Amino acid sequence: MDLKATKEDGPQRSWYRSLKVYLDRRQLAILLMGFSSGLPFALAGATLSWWLSRAGIDKTSIGLFALVALPYSLKFLWSPLFDHWRPPPVFRRLGRRRGWILSIQLLLVSAIVVLGLTDPTENIRVTALLALTVAFLSASQDIVIDAYRIDVLAKSEQGAGAASTQTGWRIAFYWVAGAGAQALSDFTSWELIYALMAAFMALGILGTLMGPEPALPSAPRSNGPPIGSTFRDAVVEPFRDFLTRPGWIVILLFALLYKYGDAISGIMTNPFFVELGFTGLEVAQVSKIFGFFATIAGMALGGMMVARLGTFVSLVIGGLLQASTNLLFALQAVVGHEIAMLYVAIGADNFTGGIGAAAFVAYLSGLCNARFTATQYALLTSFMAFGRTVLSSGAGWFADHVDWVTFFVSTAVFAVPGLLLLLVLRTRYPWEAAPGLGGKEASA
Repeated sequence: MDLKATKEDGPQRSWYRSLKVYLDRRQLAILLMGFSSGLPFALAGATLSWWLSRAGIDKTSIGLFALVALPYSLKFLWSPLFDHWRPPPVFRRLGRRRGWILSIQLLLVSAIVVLGLTDPTENIRVTALLALTVAFLSASQDIVIDAYRIDVLAKSEQGAGAASTQTGWRIAFYWVAGAGAQALSDFTSWELIYALMAAFMALGILGTLMGPEPALPSAPRSNGPPIGSTFRDAVVEPFRDFLTRPGWIVILLFALLYKYGDAISGIMTNPFFVELGFTGLEVAQVSKIFGFFATIAGMALGGMMVARLGTFVSLVIGGLLQASTNLLFALQAVVGHEIAMLYVAIGADNFTGGIGAAAFVAYLSGLCNARFTATQYALLTSFMAFGRTVLSSGAGWFADHVDWVTFFVSTAVFAVPGLLLLLVLRTRYPWEAAPGLGGKEASA
């Protein structure tokens, strides 16, 4: 039986009720959808790089494969399609959101299998084209899954939804399509490995079939809009709606800078560990295993905090904790190669990062107008990715010109602008920035 979300389910709900939200079948569906999101991301990225390396492909070519991830940064360009058009006819009985998700998932299964059939040593261009196809379909799936999560959950459940989808994503990315596929490569062919990974997509399909279809505020056009006549409705209106919102510039700057300090720190942690003399096994044990569970625990707590304390308070707490735990890496630089301190630094950093991530995703989700969920969330997350990648690209230069203690203390300071912008949003603009924002009551 589903848990009913009501208007009273705000910051006043008890911690018990906040934890109980994870038992809802909608949260399980979102967890499984998150799994199907993380799986192809790895297969077209890190796992593919491992495959190419094992196949003897030169480093220059492997480096160029990073361009395969371009669809994830540009997904906002075609996101209006999923807000405005109905899915293919055979999938329409599932509804607009689930119909699109299932149709894309089935295409992903086929694309993953075919990618595994290619031979990069014989024709690397074919492998690159199939990898790009997987990435495009995966980014498209992400657009609709994010929109589904926002549409189907109440405002107070968005934090838990963020935790659920990120948990599923990380299990697929790190354990199944990451470490699992790499371990299997010692014993069997990549053709079989990618076929097995495609079979794991069945978990995501199960989530799509078991989840309820969210009630949308307005029905899409039956056959899609005629070319040209509804361009404004499909493409212009979602962006116009966002850009006419009070404080939209501050919102975008906040999306850019809230996790900026963490992004700068995260880029340089591996070189930092190498300089301190930690082995790959030591880092893997602490980061990939202990750190993984610390992140999951942090996201689960963050989801509960959003339900119990509200989004604003959770963002403040998460932001302060994220900044403060960067100082632990400065302490690590002082004590040197000390494994116990590494557990403390990585555990605390991942735990607080999980809290901040759950609150941050809940906030971005609440900003989306229910009429344009897919488009507006894709815009916000693309902008967030810009801060994580382009604006953080100078971290190496900065680390070359200061010592590690100064570097990590500075990353804590870099978190301050995001927190100040949060206060500006809270004091100068209504927290509910437009009618219909912040999620809606969810139906069973």
